[in-house]
Amino acid sequence: KSKHGRQSLSYPANVKFEGDYIKLPGKIGLVYCHRHREFEGTIKTVTVSQNSDGQYYASVLVDDGKETPSQSTEGKAVGIDVGLTHFAITSDGSKYDNPRHFAKHHRNLKRQQQKLSRKQKGSQNRTKAQQKVAKVYSKTVRCREDFLHKLSRQIVNENQVIAVENLNVKGMVQNRKLAKAISDVGWGMFTTMLKYKAEWEGKTYIEVDRFFASSKTCHVCLNRVDSLSLDIRQWQCQHCGTCHDRDVNAAQNIRNEALRILRLCSVQVLSLGTSDTAWGGSVRQPGKTSVLLDAVPVESGSPILAKGRVG
Repeated sequence: KSKHGRQSLSYPANVKFEGDYIKLPGKIGLVYCHRHREFEGTIKTVTVSQNSDGQYYASVLVDDGKETPSQSTEGKAVGIDVGLTHFAITSDGSKYDNPRHFAKHHRNLKRQQQKLSRKQKGSQNRTKAQQKVAKVYSKTVRCREDFLHKLSRQIVNENQVIAVENLNVKGMVQNRKLAKAISDVGWGMFTTMLKYKAEWEGKTYIEVDRFFASSKTCHVCLNRVDSLSLDIRQWQCQHCGTCHDRDVNAAQNIRNEALRILRLCSVQVLSLGTSDTAWGGSVRQPGKTSVLLDAVPVESGSPILAKGRVG
């Protein structure tokens, strides 16, 4: 293996925790560690890794003997539209600002990279400078993950059905003007966290097609406008006269479309002659007699850029 970058080693057995120490097999023995929580269950595998910034981590795989709960749709449903100005906008009107982690650490990163460029290749000072650059990147990553973990946990705890857009992030970063901002915001990591946390809690996570015109469709009367440029953040429906916040309207349409999909899944299972509704077609909106009233294929509240879209 290359001695540069991330290093890792896995121990499939014979790893124990003794107080504040982890006991590794072989000549390593006891190593002092900080545990963020106690483990419940049988330890299966421990992977010790060293990041490029020189810090060591032990990732512990534990079998707790619990089965994954079955999914249910009985409860509150929420639609989430993501963007760059606001990181996430929910269908109930909540908006979460984009922390812009990379921009906060950009000045320090620039300074450390300038120092690195002056060091002679192959020298110990260059190795030390490389570690300082790696520490800035590591700090940025940890801040981003902390924000995404807290927000995804809050959304999963408060809702039973979670609907998001199926974004093509890999295609969107091909836009050279927005590539850095899209990479920094972490939409893909956020949806991944929502998905596995919802599965752990027995809740339903569903993705809506990215080409649904959610921004251009009125969620009240389902009227769709021909065009809606990105600089228009609020618009009024010419059919029913409702004033819409662009992002909140998109999130509401995403939620309605997800409920329609769940309803169709329930109907299809019933048509096969089974008594179980599979996706539980009882998710309803206040004041609506059927989720089929909200059935509209809509585009997410963002323009098409390169091969993807940005909110």
